[in-house]
Amino acid sequence: MVKGDEDLQAMKAGAMLRKVKSRSWKKQRHFRLQEDGQTIWYKSRWAGTGHSTFSVADVDVVREGHQSEILLSIADEFPADLCFTLVFCGRRSNLDLVAESASEAQVWIRGVRKLIQNTKSMNDKERLDQWIWDWFQKADKNKDGRMNFKEVRTLLKMMNVDMNEEYALRLFTMADNSESGCLENEEFVQFYKMLTEREDVWRVFQDYSRDGQILTLAELEDFLKQEQQEGERSLEHAQELIDRYEPSENAKKHGAMSIDGFQMYLVSPEGAILDPQLLALHQDMSQPLSHYFICSSHNTYLMDDQLRGQSSQEAYIQALKRGCRCVEVDCWDGPNGEPVVYHGHTFTSKILFRDVITTLAEYAFKVSEFPVILSLENHCSMEQQRVMAQLLDTILGDTLLRAPLDRLVPQELPSPQDLKGKVLLKAKKIGGVEESETLTDEVTDEVSDEDEADPKSLSKSKFSRELSDLVVYCKSVHFHSFEYSRQHSKCYEMSSFSESKARKLAKDTGAEFVRHNSRQLSRVYPSGMRTDSSNYNPQELWNVGCQIVALNFQTAGPEMDLNDGLFSQNGCCGYVLKPDFMRNDDSFDPERPQDRNGYTSLRLSIQVISGQQLPKVNHKEGSIVDPLVRVEIYGVFQDQAKQETSYIDNNGFNPLWNETLNFIVHVPELALVRFVVEDYDKSSRNDFMGQFTVPFTCIQPGYRHIHLLSKDGTAIPLSSLFVNIKISELTTEV
Repeated sequence: MVKGDEDLQAMKAGAMLRKVKSRSWKKQRHFRLQEDGQTIWYKSRWAGTGHSTFSVADVDVVREGHQSEILLSIADEFPADLCFTLVFCGRRSNLDLVAESASEAQVWIRGVRKLIQNTKSMNDKERLDQWIWDWFQKADKNKDGRMNFKEVRTLLKMMNVDMNEEYALRLFTMADNSESGCLENEEFVQFYKMLTEREDVWRVFQDYSRDGQILTLAELEDFLKQEQQEGERSLEHAQELIDRYEPSENAKKHGAMSIDGFQMYLVSPEGAILDPQLLALHQDMSQPLSHYFICSSHNTYLMDDQLRGQSSQEAYIQALKRGCRCVEVDCWDGPNGEPVVYHGHTFTSKILFRDVITTLAEYAFKVSEFPVILSLENHCSMEQQRVMAQLLDTILGDTLLRAPLDRLVPQELPSPQDLKGKVLLKAKKIGGVEESETLTDEVTDEVSDEDEADPKSLSKSKFSRELSDLVVYCKSVHFHSFEYSRQHSKCYEMSSFSESKARKLAKDTGAEFVRHNSRQLSRVYPSGMRTDSSNYNPQELWNVGCQIVALNFQTAGPEMDLNDGLFSQNGCCGYVLKPDFMRNDDSFDPERPQDRNGYTSLRLSIQVISGQQLPKVNHKEGSIVDPLVRVEIYGVFQDQAKQETSYIDNNGFNPLWNETLNFIVHVPELALVRFVVEDYDKSSRNDFMGQFTVPFTCIQPGYRHIHLLSKDGTAIPLSSLFVNIKISELTTEV
């Protein structure tokens, strides 16, 4: 692709671009596209041999012009046609750049966009070929397009392989067809294929292949029925898999599958642990809002900690791109009559309320068409509340819900389907939906939800009629008791709970909390003591049906892994339908799951077979990982469990465990299964290598690959676990 494209050729030649971090930090760097056509290299002219690189695969999108806060701040100095922004996947900060000329900016904008498109359109084979080429480039130290045995030994260390030198030399000699003592590109591909031969997959293949060479259509059907638990559709699916994955035309013509086709199927999305049919939007979206778990963010504006962190519109963009459907805005009086957003009484930076709402208008429905709840923490004067109401009205336009659907007083909340493309304001409201036509212009009410625990808050707050009228289905009210709510509360009234209060209610009165949440929305937020923006375990609150369990999206870790895992299903739309026993008046108590109607516990058996191309944690030369796998079950209290394999010495490339871990799951409908790979360290804490979290109900049984994610939630290329999963009803005698 690079050879025939003028833009990419120009990128290979390189250019001086200004890297901009702030209005005062603007420094020139030399950027160029490397030979692999996938890596962008840059350095300061003063940096000596030091340089930085990033992969185009890590870039999500290129924004043109002043499309970031930083570039907007220097708009008076550099015109828009010189500026562009590279937006990365995951939590990595944007890269804001300024070119010397408009034509040069266009070269880089067009060029990077072409490379992104090329990367996204690669099939599995092309992606593998690119990965092999990348390794060849890294190991070919003298850049002569050939690799001697010393370079191959270095490469094996880089790839996490600690191989016996005699065996490595044997593979090297077998691949050296020209007998030149060096491997050229095609010979290196051959060497790599010998290195990555999958004995574990071969053994499974042999179990079902009578002649050991191919799987006939009947043998593949038998495998799908016996191992993959596919039942009636096995024959039809077997033919589809041969058509889709078998590389040999001859085998395909005879309705058979070779070992290559079998392996391609197993590493494909169809062979993954997460059922691809459940990844798509498939749930009933016509039930009341209270019947769904809703992907929710706390203090969405923050990029870092709660005391000195940066407030940014980018934080809203990142959260919405991850499928978040409830974002939070903390509003305070700002200069020149303009409300600002920041974490009050702290040193966090401030951004304009106007800019936050403009960002929401642009990005709210790019990933999901279902409603966004705007959770407003209002600390503003009456005057600036009116400004807020005006900005919401003019910027959001018709997307802002201003009145009940069909102008009817609701007896139950509307559905996500009914509210597609709408923004719902969650805030205090003067009176109820029924009374809004007859009320005065302002009212004194209780303090806002999160300020109840804040001694610096005023005891009373005033709310403007203009802002109040924009609240329809999410009226914030103080929680008194479940008994009070049952007798007096309307379906459109909702309460916020600190994590500690919610946990106590869940522990003491779990069944009542479940019943309350079948009709009304509940929001849970992190403790004010979490100044480092750490998170609490959301599972405990999902167990009692809390819909809006707000987390600090900027903080990676197990809690966000659970959130990402739960909302990875149903088209990543930000809404997941709760189990039926949490949507009706049945008395489900998460502390006593065996008491519910239709209770059946399941046995989950996971044979952890092998790992493939696990990432290096320590990049020191010669360092190789000692990986272990831990499986963690999150769910009701009785289901919480974890088990791990032993560790494998010095092999992150193709470690083999063949260890089986067994679990009993009482409420599979609420359970999440998290697979974690760590680098064992006997003298200190193990290092995290990768993870994948999947809802129990989305697991495909059988031989499956688990494609690992980084701490940031982004894919680690070609890094996976191979497992065999069996799910069965627990027999009474156990």
